[in-house]
Amino acid sequence: MHTEVQMPISIMEESAHRNLEVHLTGRLSQSDFQDFVPAAARKISEWGKFGIVVVMRNFDGCEPGAVWEDIKWDLKHYHDVERIALVGEKRWQAGMSKFCKPFMAAEIKYFDMNDLDRARQWVDEPLAVLA
Repeated sequence: MHTEVQMPISIMEESAHRNLEVHLTGRLSQSDFQDFVPAAARKISEWGKFGIVVVMRNFDGCEPGAVWEDIKWDLKHYHDVERIALVGEKRWQAGMSKFCKPFMAAEIKYFDMNDLDRARQWVDEPLAVLA
């Protein structure tokens, strides 16, 4: 009998658009978050600024250690991320965009799961240039 094991975090790179797409499932622990850190560091050195699409499917949140790791990463890379699209399926996930805002200079926007393609497009759009 074959059993499929889902990892709490998986990362896909979209180099043509300088974006990372991060899929979260289950409950994220501090050690799970450590998978994201090296992938993001490589992209910062390769791309400079980039966008992130965070897809939360069957996602139950983060353990306190993972939240702390996320906050530390956000503060360290405050200006490295241009846009973050949070894509979820639960009401509490929509509130994450407000929680994350003080820790990032990035534009952060929430999308429902059925708007995943629209979220990807939004992250790809050029930022408005201030005159």
